[in-house]
Amino acid sequence: MVKSLSEIKSPQDFKTFTIPELEHLAREIRDKIISTVAKTGGHLASSLGTVELAIALHYVFNTPKDQIIWDVGHQAYAHKLLTGRYDQFHTLRQYGGLCGFTHHAESEFDVMTTGHASTSISAALGIACARDMQGEKYAVIAVIGDGGMTGGMAFEALNNAGHLKKDMLVILNDNEMSISPNVGGLAAYLNRIITDHHYNIAQKKVTEFMKRIPHVGQSMVFLKKRLEEFVKGLVSKGVIFEELGFRYVGPVDGNNLALLIDTLKKIKEFKGPVLLHIVTKKGKGYAPAEKNPVVWHGTPSFNIDTGEFDEDGYVSYTDIFAETIVELAKENRNIVAITAAMASGTGLKKFAQTFPERFYDVGIAEQHAVTFAAGLATKGLRPVVAIYSTFLQRAFDQLVHDIGIPNLPVVFTIDRGGLVGGDGMTHQGIFDLSYLRMIPNMAIMVPKDEVELRQMLALAIEYTAGPIAIRYPRDKITNQISTSPQSSKQNSRFLQFGKAEILRSGKEIALLAIGTMVTPSLEAAYELEKLGLDPAVVNMRFVKPLDEGLLKELAKTFSWFITVEENVLSGGFGSAVTEFLNQHRLYQVKVRSIGLPDEFPPHGARSILLQNYGLTPEGIKMIILDTCIKT
Repeated sequence: MVKSLSEIKSPQDFKTFTIPELEHLAREIRDKIISTVAKTGGHLASSLGTVELAIALHYVFNTPKDQIIWDVGHQAYAHKLLTGRYDQFHTLRQYGGLCGFTHHAESEFDVMTTGHASTSISAALGIACARDMQGEKYAVIAVIGDGGMTGGMAFEALNNAGHLKKDMLVILNDNEMSISPNVGGLAAYLNRIITDHHYNIAQKKVTEFMKRIPHVGQSMVFLKKRLEEFVKGLVSKGVIFEELGFRYVGPVDGNNLALLIDTLKKIKEFKGPVLLHIVTKKGKGYAPAEKNPVVWHGTPSFNIDTGEFDEDGYVSYTDIFAETIVELAKENRNIVAITAAMASGTGLKKFAQTFPERFYDVGIAEQHAVTFAAGLATKGLRPVVAIYSTFLQRAFDQLVHDIGIPNLPVVFTIDRGGLVGGDGMTHQGIFDLSYLRMIPNMAIMVPKDEVELRQMLALAIEYTAGPIAIRYPRDKITNQISTSPQSSKQNSRFLQFGKAEILRSGKEIALLAIGTMVTPSLEAAYELEKLGLDPAVVNMRFVKPLDEGLLKELAKTFSWFITVEENVLSGGFGSAVTEFLNQHRLYQVKVRSIGLPDEFPPHGARSILLQNYGLTPEGIKMIILDTCIKT
């Protein structure tokens, strides 16, 4: 008989476990998650908090026929371990290994590929409607964190689900956290529910009272129902969900296996949309994560005994942004900073501590963040919106409609631009140059090093002609390779808007590089020199506007332009250069663009992905040799 985690190949293997055996299984799962993430890095605190929930769901429901959709998916490590992936779990977030989120191609138990918040209820409702249209019978469950509930999409889905009245269960996993502590009215509302000790007692008394009212005629039945709704509204802190059309149950201790299993068994028989509100401890089972769940939300590898991270102490682009925005804000009182539940990740934590009255965390609501910034900008303030590249995608319409059309001077600092490593395809920031470049009035800068990031941020604050974006990677700062003797504390007067810089003179071939690709392009040029080629290297700095004057001059003497970018080739920097040459009929120049192909890159170490896509000095060298010599 199966008794240990390592023997479990599917949820069927622990269906007969007793509660003590399930509790032992929970301890095994936590030990496995901690020991694995200590080596691979990953989302530790979230998954530690949902161990009992994962066990209870697979214990009560008949998965994979019954469909569980995990919002974001970073809380689903226990789910992976319970569904036949124990033997591969050591490959978590590694190239060729298990995805750090749920992925539809990885397991039949992973109903949806996830990575962004607030999507689960919409997907679950779609599945429930498909089920009913096809005349099938199975349960549909969406598991969403309270952070995910701060996203407007979640409420759009709740509203629609309540209207359609489909049989489905939404589990609100309330741990008072998204990545950073939750903010806003919903967080306060849920906290009031948790702290109201009289809630469940009052609901029970209301129910018992209503049962005593006799069923006398239709008018009395109607009166009874309205009275029940009225009294329930007075005592029920879950009334917001009830008003949206859901039957509210909770709050329930989400780390109490026996209680959770009993509750799910009862709810399983309910008809219509149900919302189960559970309360869990983020980081449960590992003291450092319980004490500081923000730090332990997403972690590098670490020492389990000491809780110390295995980091080399390098300075990142995020660190430089964090330092520089505070320096600039001390000089300019109009600077305000906005983030979407990512104060720590974007580097705005120091700004928030220094200027709390000028800092806004809007929750997981990127659309609102952008339009909120637009409102600030109309009144002369200098809003700086700091968001990861992959999450800014969610606010594309707001970028067009609320920023681009009125041409408002909002600064966008886009972190995690390019390949991001272990977080994988849902988080790769490889589309931003393309989707930003198509927006009229938008200026786009990409720094190659610390100096330029500081310069560009200062320039962006001074720039009032329209919106402007700075895009930088999830990476350590590269060596400063500027040809000019300038200090790391330079300001924007050393950086002219829309102007590139020639880092290496040459002939025949000009490498036009942007951001992270400048250094490898320069290194490739030195290697090509050994083979008899003499390519020039240009740090373009601006994707929009291009340095048209320099490009026209280069077109007079160079027969090849090789563009290099850490972005998809479709609509990116290389496309901009090609469009420019065609527009000005500079047909004598041949172009080869190096970048990312038309696909979603998998998860894996950033260094591996860069090598696989030819975005290294050796890769760039080989592509140039193949292109120019054969031609």
